[in-house]
Amino acid sequence: MLNRLCRNALSKTVLATALTAVMGVSGSVMAANEPGKALAAKAGIPWPAVIAHRGASFNAPEETVPSYTLARELGADYLEMDIQRTKDGVLIALHDDTLERTTNVAEVYPDRAKDPLSSFTLEEIKRLDAGSWFNKAHPDRARASYAGLKILTLDEVIDIAEGGKNKPGLYIETKVPAQFPGVEEDLKKKLEQRGWLSQRPAAEKGHVNVAHSAGRVVLQTFEKPSLELLQKAMPDTPKVLLLWTGDGYIPAASDKTFKDSGAKDKAAFYATQQVKSKEEFAAYLDWAKAHGAIGTGPSAALKNGGDQSYMDLVQPWMNTMAHDRGLIIHPYTVDDAVDFKAISARGVDGFFTNRASELLKFYGRPSKESVESILKRIGY
Repeated sequence: MLNRLCRNALSKTVLATALTAVMGVSGSVMAANEPGKALAAKAGIPWPAVIAHRGASFNAPEETVPSYTLARELGADYLEMDIQRTKDGVLIALHDDTLERTTNVAEVYPDRAKDPLSSFTLEEIKRLDAGSWFNKAHPDRARASYAGLKILTLDEVIDIAEGGKNKPGLYIETKVPAQFPGVEEDLKKKLEQRGWLSQRPAAEKGHVNVAHSAGRVVLQTFEKPSLELLQKAMPDTPKVLLLWTGDGYIPAASDKTFKDSGAKDKAAFYATQQVKSKEEFAAYLDWAKAHGAIGTGPSAALKNGGDQSYMDLVQPWMNTMAHDRGLIIHPYTVDDAVDFKAISARGVDGFFTNRASELLKFYGRPSKESVESILKRIGY
């Protein structure tokens, strides 16, 4: 009897110790995440956020109808886009400031293939095929229906955001804004015209409802002058300063370029890049906060490298520093569960991702419908 009591007591002690350890771990994770959660709530931004980078761009050509519609139907919180302006003054969604990579501009306008996007009118741009490149680059994900897709105007992206039962928000980057003087005011006028700078109707229960929140639009930029202009134009709209090391952004510890580094690929080179000092990093965050930012968009180094793997600007001390200054943290661009897990443990508040379906699964919010099923249902 005594031995049994001793064993029971020992078992209870072991169980209690194990539970304490588990609660301790859980508590530490919660403690790491709680600052960002509270900050996101204050800004009306979902936490943790699923930001569909150029739409669901792993599965469909970036910044096109199927990419954005798939992201919306999967349940992403935000449709993310890069905004530039045509020669005739129309805001369009496109990442590169030339048309070579993602269109057949070399075939349609052979003498202008390397010209900046800003030298083309909307009518000229709409003649281009913005989908076939994806089929060539990703034959395992190719679909005949992607051939002939068009570059979208901001109006057309907004139409997609508004067009389903899910009501995602808009996460908008001013791309190379120095090429487009006044683009921040143009963006304000368009968002006002479309009713996105004021309260929007709520989604039906059980559907994404970000467009109804105060954080329905998030404005983002790498460029300090553009952040200042966005703050002047739309002081009440959340803003994020995207982070990069070197090249005139956060001072780097080394001035060595990729070409001079001897690194085998850019991911390996970027992984070695460090900020010059904690003081320089803090000063950059302080500037962002003082000029209207409610968050940062830092680059991340990915476990398996690749062309989205950059310098590691989500180190724990960096995230603590950002949260201590009242800034949320949305790293770019993360697609794999191994990186979701590792970087989340450092206390970030969501991700830019090309694979919204996978991030939603990681956050315990999987889509009820598969990527394949949605693409077929929406006509692709």
